[in-house]
Amino acid sequence: MEICHLKRKLEEGVLTIVIDRPAQLNALNREVLAELDQVIDEAEKDASVRAIILTGEGKAFVAGADISAMVGMDGPQALDFANFGQKVFSKIENLQKIIIAAINGFALGGGCELAMACDIRYASEKAKLGQPEVNLGVVPGFAGTQRLPRLVGPGKAIELLATGNIIDANQALQMGLVDKVFSPETLMEESIRLAKTIATKCPRAVSLNKKALRSGLHPMNEKEEAAIFARCFESGDAKKGMEAFLNKTQADWS
Repeated sequence: MEICHLKRKLEEGVLTIVIDRPAQLNALNREVLAELDQVIDEAEKDASVRAIILTGEGKAFVAGADISAMVGMDGPQALDFANFGQKVFSKIENLQKIIIAAINGFALGGGCELAMACDIRYASEKAKLGQPEVNLGVVPGFAGTQRLPRLVGPGKAIELLATGNIIDANQALQMGLVDKVFSPETLMEESIRLAKTIATKCPRAVSLNKKALRSGLHPMNEKEEAAIFARCFESGDAKKGMEAFLNKTQADWS
């Protein structure tokens, strides 16, 4: 597969992956997910890759899933899309190498879910995070309902999920959604500094530390989330909410 939507650079054991759809705010569609899946597979097998940084081009990390590609989905198509995204994000989560999300801007919906699948989240002061799917008449589909409460606790998680509120980087830091906040000018510098430090450590020990930690956080019930995500499309709520979003109008939920 030709890699069209990702840029990659390997330097001193650190692989930087940049999602490169700035005109679409790096929104995730199936093609982007497939490319990310391939690149992660390649990084896993490449012994010269010791740590990974994932970021976005322009003013967004990932602004969400591509709504224009989702609005016409029916239930089975939505289930397939959710399952595929979950597969890719689970691969990131279970990668033997540490992956750092450098959240340079908007990380909403699927973008926030992608950041949560990473091991460490560094954010720019300009970053905005949230799970606003409720505004579209759907729920997160890439295991956001599972990872969010593990990071911020069930109370804060349901508040974000049920309101669709978007929070800034410092709010995200206070609730544990991100690990550190930096100026926009130093975000990548600090992310690279951390990745290079990790890259100097024993790869097997790093991998086993991650494996032990992840095993203690499971199981997750992400398949149930995917089924609920698909039900939103079967009910017609998703079509109503997404059409309103694309038309810049207010959805009528009555």
